Amino acid sequence: MTTIPSGVPTAPRTTAAAARTTDLTKVYGEGETRVVALDAVSVTFHQAQFTAIMGPSGSGKSTLMHCMAGLDTISGGSARIGDTELTGLKDKKLTQLRRDKIGFIFQAFNLLPTLTALENITLPMDIAGRKPDRAWLDRVVETVGLSGRLKHRPGQLSGGQQQRVAVARALASRPEIIFADEPTGNLDSRSGAEVLGFLRNSVRELGQTVVMVTHDPAAASYADRVVFLADGRIVDDMPDPTADLVLERMKGFDAKGRTN
Repeated sequence: MTTIPSGVPTAPRTTAAAARTTDLTKVYGEGETRVVALDAVSVTFHQAQFTAIMGPSGSGKSTLMHCMAGLDTISGGSARIGDTELTGLKDKKLTQLRRDKIGFIFQAFNLLPTLTALENITLPMDIAGRKPDRAWLDRVVETVGLSGRLKHRPGQLSGGQQQRVAVARALASRPEIIFADEPTGNLDSRSGAEVLGFLRNSVRELGQTVVMVTHDPAAASYADRVVFLADGRIVDDMPDPTADLVLERMKGFDAKGRTN
Protein backbone atom coordinates (compact mmCIF):
# COMPACT_ATOMS: atom_id res chain seq x y z
CA MET A 1 0.00 0.00 0.00
CA THR A 2 1.31 3.46 -0.89
CA THR A 3 1.81 5.87 1.98
CA ILE A 4 2.44 9.59 1.92
CA PRO A 5 6.06 10.33 2.85
CA SER A 6 6.69 12.32 5.99
CA GLY A 7 6.90 16.02 5.28
CA VAL A 8 4.97 15.91 1.99
CA PRO A 9 2.24 18.58 2.14
CA THR A 10 -1.28 17.40 1.48
CA ALA A 11 -3.67 19.33 -0.74
CA PRO A 12 -5.85 21.77 1.21
CA ARG A 13 -9.41 20.66 1.82
CA THR A 14 -12.14 22.78 0.30
CA THR A 15 -15.91 22.98 0.43
CA ALA A 16 -16.16 23.99 -3.25
CA ALA A 17 -18.19 21.60 -5.39
CA ALA A 18 -16.48 19.65 -8.16
CA ALA A 19 -19.82 18.04 -9.08
CA ARG A 20 -23.32 18.07 -7.69
CA THR A 21 -26.84 16.94 -8.38
CA THR A 22 -30.21 18.34 -7.35
CA ASP A 23 -33.25 16.05 -7.40
CA LEU A 24 -31.56 13.95 -10.08
CA THR A 25 -33.95 11.36 -11.51
CA LYS A 26 -33.31 8.58 -14.00
CA VAL A 27 -36.15 6.45 -15.32
CA TYR A 28 -35.90 3.52 -17.72
CA GLY A 29 -38.89 2.20 -19.68
CA GLU A 30 -42.56 3.07 -19.50
CA GLY A 31 -45.76 1.60 -18.10
CA GLU A 32 -45.32 -1.82 -16.55
CA THR A 33 -41.63 -1.89 -17.50
CA ARG A 34 -40.91 1.50 -15.89
CA VAL A 35 -37.95 1.41 -13.51
CA VAL A 36 -36.85 4.37 -11.39
CA ALA A 37 -33.09 3.94 -11.18
CA LEU A 38 -32.47 7.27 -9.43
CA ASP A 39 -35.14 8.89 -7.29
CA ALA A 40 -34.56 12.64 -6.70
CA VAL A 41 -30.91 12.30 -5.67
CA SER A 42 -29.23 15.43 -4.33
CA VAL A 43 -25.53 15.14 -3.52
CA THR A 44 -22.36 17.23 -3.68
CA PHE A 45 -18.85 15.94 -4.35
CA HIS A 46 -16.26 18.39 -3.04
CA GLN A 47 -12.99 19.36 -4.66
CA ALA A 48 -9.83 17.56 -3.49
CA GLN A 49 -11.88 14.79 -1.87
CA PHE A 50 -12.02 11.03 -2.50
CA THR A 51 -15.61 9.77 -2.33
CA ALA A 52 -16.79 6.17 -2.68
CA ILE A 53 -20.34 5.30 -3.78
CA MET A 54 -21.70 2.03 -2.42
CA GLY A 55 -24.97 0.15 -2.21
CA PRO A 56 -26.66 -3.19 -2.89
CA SER A 57 -26.86 -4.52 -6.44
CA GLY A 58 -29.37 -2.45 -8.38
CA SER A 59 -29.18 0.48 -5.96
CA GLY A 60 -28.32 2.96 -8.72
CA LYS A 61 -24.68 3.64 -7.88
CA SER A 62 -23.31 3.10 -11.39
CA THR A 63 -26.28 4.94 -12.90
CA LEU A 64 -25.56 7.93 -10.67
CA MET A 65 -21.94 8.01 -11.80
CA HIS A 66 -22.85 7.64 -15.47
CA CYS A 67 -25.42 10.45 -15.28
CA MET A 68 -23.02 12.76 -13.46
CA ALA A 69 -20.26 12.02 -15.98
CA GLY A 70 -22.49 12.73 -18.96
CA LEU A 71 -22.40 9.11 -20.11
CA ASP A 72 -26.17 8.67 -19.68
CA THR A 73 -29.09 11.04 -20.10
CA ILE A 74 -31.02 12.52 -17.19
CA SER A 75 -34.79 12.12 -16.84
CA GLY A 76 -35.27 14.98 -14.38
CA GLY A 77 -33.48 17.29 -11.99
CA SER A 78 -30.03 18.75 -12.38
CA ALA A 79 -26.41 17.56 -12.67
CA ARG A 80 -23.42 19.89 -12.76
CA ILE A 81 -19.69 19.53 -13.26
CA GLY A 82 -18.28 22.64 -11.61
CA ASP A 83 -20.56 25.42 -12.82
CA THR A 84 -21.58 23.63 -16.01
CA GLU A 85 -25.11 22.22 -16.17
CA LEU A 86 -25.20 18.93 -18.09
CA THR A 87 -28.93 18.97 -18.83
CA GLY A 88 -29.59 20.16 -22.35
CA LEU A 89 -25.97 20.16 -23.51
CA LYS A 90 -25.61 19.28 -27.19
CA ASP A 91 -23.52 16.24 -28.09
CA LYS A 92 -20.54 18.34 -29.20
CA LYS A 93 -20.49 20.36 -25.98
CA LEU A 94 -20.96 17.22 -23.89
CA THR A 95 -18.06 15.52 -25.65
CA GLN A 96 -15.91 18.58 -25.04
CA LEU A 97 -16.88 18.65 -21.37
CA ARG A 98 -15.96 14.99 -20.89
CA ARG A 99 -12.67 15.52 -22.71
CA ASP A 100 -11.63 18.69 -20.88
CA LYS A 101 -13.09 18.39 -17.38
CA ILE A 102 -13.59 14.69 -16.61
CA GLY A 103 -11.24 11.74 -16.24
CA PHE A 104 -12.46 8.14 -16.44
CA ILE A 105 -11.11 4.92 -14.95
CA PHE A 106 -13.00 1.70 -15.61
CA GLN A 107 -12.68 -1.92 -14.52
CA ALA A 108 -11.36 -2.74 -18.00
CA PHE A 109 -8.07 -0.94 -18.56
CA ASN A 110 -9.00 0.16 -22.12
CA LEU A 111 -5.40 0.57 -23.25
CA LEU A 112 -4.35 0.38 -26.89
CA PRO A 113 -1.98 -2.60 -27.22
CA THR A 114 0.15 -1.04 -29.98
CA LEU A 115 0.98 2.09 -27.97
CA THR A 116 3.52 2.46 -25.18
CA ALA A 117 2.45 3.32 -21.65
CA LEU A 118 3.38 6.96 -22.21
CA GLU A 119 1.51 7.08 -25.52
CA ASN A 120 -1.59 5.62 -23.84
CA ILE A 121 -1.33 8.22 -21.07
CA THR A 122 -1.17 11.16 -23.46
CA LEU A 123 -3.60 9.75 -26.06
CA PRO A 124 -6.69 11.80 -25.05
CA MET A 125 -4.66 15.02 -25.22
CA ASP A 126 -3.10 13.96 -28.52
CA ILE A 127 -6.58 13.41 -29.97
CA ALA A 128 -7.66 16.82 -28.69
CA GLY A 129 -4.59 18.45 -30.24
CA ARG A 130 -3.26 19.59 -26.87
CA LYS A 131 0.27 19.29 -25.59
CA PRO A 132 0.62 17.91 -22.07
CA ASP A 133 2.03 20.05 -19.28
CA ARG A 134 5.39 18.30 -18.97
CA ALA A 135 5.94 19.20 -15.32
CA TRP A 136 2.45 17.96 -14.38
CA LEU A 137 2.84 14.81 -16.49
CA ASP A 138 6.15 14.00 -14.81
CA ARG A 139 4.55 14.49 -11.39
CA VAL A 140 1.64 12.21 -12.28
CA VAL A 141 3.95 9.50 -13.62
CA GLU A 142 6.03 9.68 -10.44
CA THR A 143 2.91 9.58 -8.24
CA VAL A 144 1.65 6.38 -9.89
CA GLY A 145 5.10 4.80 -9.94
CA LEU A 146 5.51 4.33 -13.70
CA SER A 147 8.76 6.20 -14.34
CA GLY A 148 10.61 3.05 -15.39
CA ARG A 149 7.82 1.56 -17.50
CA LEU A 150 6.82 4.32 -19.90
CA LYS A 151 8.30 2.66 -22.99
CA HIS A 152 6.59 -0.67 -22.31
CA ARG A 153 3.44 -1.71 -24.18
CA PRO A 154 0.42 -3.01 -22.23
CA GLY A 155 1.29 -6.65 -23.02
CA GLN A 156 4.60 -6.15 -21.19
CA LEU A 157 2.92 -4.83 -18.05
CA SER A 158 1.16 -6.57 -15.17
CA GLY A 159 -2.55 -5.96 -14.55
CA GLY A 160 -1.76 -3.58 -11.73
CA GLN A 161 0.69 -1.64 -13.90
CA GLN A 162 -1.86 -1.42 -16.72
CA GLN A 163 -4.44 0.01 -14.36
CA ARG A 164 -1.85 2.50 -13.10
CA VAL A 165 -1.41 3.60 -16.73
CA ALA A 166 -5.19 4.09 -16.88
CA VAL A 167 -5.03 6.13 -13.65
CA ALA A 168 -2.22 8.27 -15.05
CA ARG A 169 -4.18 8.77 -18.29
CA ALA A 170 -7.13 10.06 -16.29
CA LEU A 171 -4.91 12.38 -14.25
CA ALA A 172 -2.68 13.65 -17.06
CA SER A 173 -5.12 16.21 -18.48
CA ARG A 174 -5.70 17.63 -14.99
CA PRO A 175 -9.49 17.19 -15.06
CA GLU A 176 -11.83 18.78 -12.55
CA ILE A 177 -13.04 15.36 -11.44
CA ILE A 178 -12.23 11.68 -12.00
CA PHE A 179 -14.95 9.03 -12.05
CA ALA A 180 -13.77 5.48 -11.35
CA ASP A 181 -16.12 2.51 -11.86
CA GLU A 182 -14.87 -0.57 -9.95
CA PRO A 183 -11.25 0.31 -10.85
CA THR A 184 -9.79 -2.65 -8.94
CA GLY A 185 -12.35 -5.24 -10.07
CA ASN A 186 -9.87 -7.04 -12.37
CA LEU A 187 -6.90 -6.85 -10.00
CA ASP A 188 -5.52 -9.08 -7.26
CA SER A 189 -5.60 -7.67 -3.74
CA ARG A 190 -2.01 -6.38 -3.79
CA SER A 191 -2.34 -4.64 -7.14
CA GLY A 192 -5.72 -3.28 -6.12
CA ALA A 193 -4.27 -1.81 -2.93
CA GLU A 194 -1.51 -0.13 -4.95
CA VAL A 195 -3.98 1.46 -7.36
CA LEU A 196 -6.22 2.65 -4.52
CA GLY A 197 -3.19 4.09 -2.77
CA PHE A 198 -2.28 6.00 -5.92
CA LEU A 199 -5.82 7.36 -6.22
CA ARG A 200 -5.76 8.46 -2.59
CA ASN A 201 -2.37 10.10 -3.07
CA SER A 202 -3.61 11.91 -6.18
CA VAL A 203 -6.21 13.54 -3.95
CA ARG A 204 -3.90 14.35 -1.05
CA GLU A 205 -0.79 15.33 -2.97
CA LEU A 206 -2.12 16.58 -6.32
CA GLY A 207 -5.46 18.04 -5.20
CA GLN A 208 -7.44 15.76 -7.52
CA THR A 209 -11.13 14.96 -6.98
CA VAL A 210 -12.11 11.28 -7.25
CA VAL A 211 -15.54 9.65 -7.16
CA MET A 212 -15.39 5.84 -7.16
CA VAL A 213 -18.13 3.24 -7.45
CA THR A 214 -17.22 0.06 -5.60
CA HIS A 215 -18.79 -2.95 -3.89
CA ASP A 216 -15.68 -3.62 -1.78
CA PRO A 217 -15.58 -2.26 1.81
CA ALA A 218 -11.76 -2.48 1.81
CA ALA A 219 -11.62 -0.31 -1.34
CA ALA A 220 -14.10 2.16 0.15
CA SER A 221 -11.89 2.55 3.23
CA TYR A 222 -9.34 4.43 1.11
CA ALA A 223 -11.88 7.20 0.54
CA ASP A 224 -12.49 10.29 2.66
CA ARG A 225 -16.23 9.67 2.54
CA VAL A 226 -18.72 6.98 1.51
CA VAL A 227 -22.16 7.75 0.07
CA PHE A 228 -24.62 4.83 0.32
CA LEU A 229 -27.44 4.30 -2.14
CA ALA A 230 -30.46 1.99 -1.95
CA ASP A 231 -33.44 1.87 -4.30
CA GLY A 232 -32.10 4.88 -6.17
CA ARG A 233 -31.90 7.09 -3.08
CA ILE A 234 -29.09 8.24 -0.80
CA VAL A 235 -29.61 6.58 2.56
CA ASP A 236 -26.37 7.38 4.40
CA ASP A 237 -23.23 9.51 4.17
CA MET A 238 -20.20 8.28 6.14
CA PRO A 239 -17.09 10.42 6.72
CA ASP A 240 -13.69 8.86 7.50
CA PRO A 241 -14.76 5.28 6.68
CA THR A 242 -13.03 2.10 7.76
CA ALA A 243 -13.53 -1.29 6.13
CA ASP A 244 -15.28 -2.59 9.26
CA LEU A 245 -17.65 0.38 9.50
CA VAL A 246 -18.54 0.12 5.81
CA LEU A 247 -19.08 -3.64 6.03
CA GLU A 248 -21.33 -3.20 9.06
CA ARG A 249 -23.34 -0.54 7.25
CA MET A 250 -23.74 -2.74 4.18
CA LYS A 251 -25.01 -5.57 6.37
CA GLY A 252 -27.70 -3.19 7.61
CA PHE A 253 -29.45 -3.11 4.25
CA ASP A 254 -32.45 -5.38 3.87
CA ALA A 255 -33.88 -6.43 0.51
CA LYS A 256 -35.48 -3.00 0.07
CA GLY A 257 -32.36 -1.09 1.05
CA ARG A 258 -33.62 0.08 4.44
CA THR A 259 -31.74 -0.33 7.69
CA ASN A 260 -32.73 -3.17 9.99
